[in-house]
Amino acid sequence: MPDLDTREWLLTNGLGSFASGTVSDVRTRTYHGWLFTATNPPSGRTLLFSHLEASLEVLGSVVALGTNFWGNGQIEPTGYQLLRSFDINPVPKWIWGQDNWQLTRQLVMPYGFVGTEDCGEEGISNAPCSIPHAQCPMPNAPIQFCDRILIHYRYEGSHPAILRLRLLIAERDFHHQQTASAKLHFSQLLGKQQVCLQAINSGRFGIPWHLRWTEGNYQPDAVWYWHYGLPEETKRGLSDKEDLYSPGYLIVTLQPGDAVTLEARVGFPDSMLSVLTPKTFAEAVEAEQDRLSQIFGWREGDRNQFKIQNDARGLANAALTKFKIKELLPPTSSLPLPITPYPQRGPHLPHSQLWQQLLKASDQFIVYRASIAGPTVIAGYHWFNDWGRDTLIALPGLALVPQRFDLAKGVLQTFGYYCRQGLIPNAFPDVDGEPIYNSVDAALWWIETLGLYLEATQDWDFLAEQFPVVQQIYKAFVGGTHFNIQVDATDGLVSWDAPGVALTWMDVVIGSHPVTPRYGKPVEINALWYSALCWLSQWAERLSQFEYGSSARLTKQAQRYTQQAEHVKTSLQKFWNPQLGYLYDTIEPDDRRNFQIRPNAVLALSLQHCGFSVQQGCQILDLATTSLLTPYGLRSLDPGDPEYKGKYEGNSEQRDRTYHQGTVWAWLIGPYIRAWQRFYPQQSLPFDWQPLLDHFLSDACLGSISEIFDGDLPHTPRGAIAQAWSVAEVIRHIQ
Repeated sequence: MPDLDTREWLLTNGLGSFASGTVSDVRTRTYHGWLFTATNPPSGRTLLFSHLEASLEVLGSVVALGTNFWGNGQIEPTGYQLLRSFDINPVPKWIWGQDNWQLTRQLVMPYGFVGTEDCGEEGISNAPCSIPHAQCPMPNAPIQFCDRILIHYRYEGSHPAILRLRLLIAERDFHHQQTASAKLHFSQLLGKQQVCLQAINSGRFGIPWHLRWTEGNYQPDAVWYWHYGLPEETKRGLSDKEDLYSPGYLIVTLQPGDAVTLEARVGFPDSMLSVLTPKTFAEAVEAEQDRLSQIFGWREGDRNQFKIQNDARGLANAALTKFKIKELLPPTSSLPLPITPYPQRGPHLPHSQLWQQLLKASDQFIVYRASIAGPTVIAGYHWFNDWGRDTLIALPGLALVPQRFDLAKGVLQTFGYYCRQGLIPNAFPDVDGEPIYNSVDAALWWIETLGLYLEATQDWDFLAEQFPVVQQIYKAFVGGTHFNIQVDATDGLVSWDAPGVALTWMDVVIGSHPVTPRYGKPVEINALWYSALCWLSQWAERLSQFEYGSSARLTKQAQRYTQQAEHVKTSLQKFWNPQLGYLYDTIEPDDRRNFQIRPNAVLALSLQHCGFSVQQGCQILDLATTSLLTPYGLRSLDPGDPEYKGKYEGNSEQRDRTYHQGTVWAWLIGPYIRAWQRFYPQQSLPFDWQPLLDHFLSDACLGSISEIFDGDLPHTPRGAIAQAWSVAEVIRHIQ
């Protein structure tokens, strides 16, 4: 695979639906395809449309433009050898060519949340409805979703050409591969410039969808293609073979300068749909840039940088991230920065464009959840759903820094509404039912993030609305709640003890055995508890001044919270290890100390209210800098620890055992920076942003940041290719 560029791209639509693939246009994962539709947003993701296998005939010579891995290890055809360039901005764009012709393909996935009928939400141009379903004045109003992808081909050459596009389709859960079976059939109904497709599996009808096009003649030609190979799944020790079905192909005769646009859309054909025209694709790209512009307040001049441009010179002049496969564009004085030729990595962008690309990346994680009728945050692509802890940690970077305050408020309001027994959900169900409450820290992160929201907005009415939830959390932690979560009356610290579960962010469980149990009193949990008590004291005092309740009662509450905070601050010294100059990771139920060097000590220094001295903070950071800091984030365990694992690879169990045992987590760079700025305010940050920004621009998933990296050099990116809190923490600190 030396000539194959398997870096990845990602398109999303705000519903959990997505499209993804590689620069070389070869599918390497189960999660690669052009239309994964979220049947129960953002979940129930199902592959319907894998891709179009393209070939081009010019002067009687036929060239195949596709590239496929096969189960026997072969690569065929080898269309990647004709690939001249690839662009990621504003939408994925490939250019194949030879001496006398050039074919361009672009993809766009329009925003899928249309809104509700007769509801106050605007829909397309705004974020999803932020009103919790139970509080919505019109909870039964129908919500309109639209899952679709547009594909645009443009031909340039000295002679006419014939483009042949073969459909490859499926209907399967996005975690699993499709296998040809006598029980699996696909029906197709051909209409005028469109075909409607639907799977029938063991007599059960699947999801209807249709493909339509502006030009061409469709030929039904049903055939199975067996044993596509998926090498990334092979590396992960998972099933790695796929069968795809082709119902037929489209033939398009193209004169030089001609173009054809196709649209794959979930649902049966509708005569009320707008007509597909040659302008539809450009209009969809412009609509998406307008939507982002409205969200982030980009100036008109900034928005123009993201307008679709049809020629390679225009893209280069716009200084957009470009990856030249075969050759570099001729030099020109109009280029503000040089374009880095393939295979070198790391193009540089002006700060304003880098900032816009980071904001664009952040928007991919904001989705609508049908079960709560409100916004949530996908933790990562391709395989994650939304998680409470991840959402709350990511929210400052995803919503507060970009000033998406309504989004932040809606998420906080939703989580607050579902608070039960003092716990905030760590996951919502995909169907009707109670959320999942399996986190000791989600409630504390909710208070911390609520505090940051209030500091940013001064929205004290919202504080008054949410203060009963705050008090519910406080009372539950003090009095005791699920998983034996309770404040120890002797020292005021939060403890928990429940077999077979892992309730902190280090949450891997294999069978019924947590890899990093952390029972007892974890250090970052108690740092969060201290910060929460400080917030409660401030809020009770403020509410007493604003007469949101009984002034005398609130003042007494503020005094009590302050006294408890001071007690906890004193008890936090139990975590101090003077021999090591670091914090114990946990105080276990039998009062033993865990002295492993983990990043949780840095987390404890990074919160709005910190209970450790300057001297302690500096010593902790000094050791974390030498033991945990890498160019991509913090290791989850010191390399000198006998339990350290330097590479995240192997089968599922092997990877799970490595997940928090040395793997680098990109999101932890945010807490490290906040702690550094607190304890070393006059010293330069000992962290070079460039490797992480190079990764964002030109590695793994182009235009996003991976979940994790190997602890060992060269710190290979691993895990999810795009992770919400990784992007969020960069946004929070890169300004």
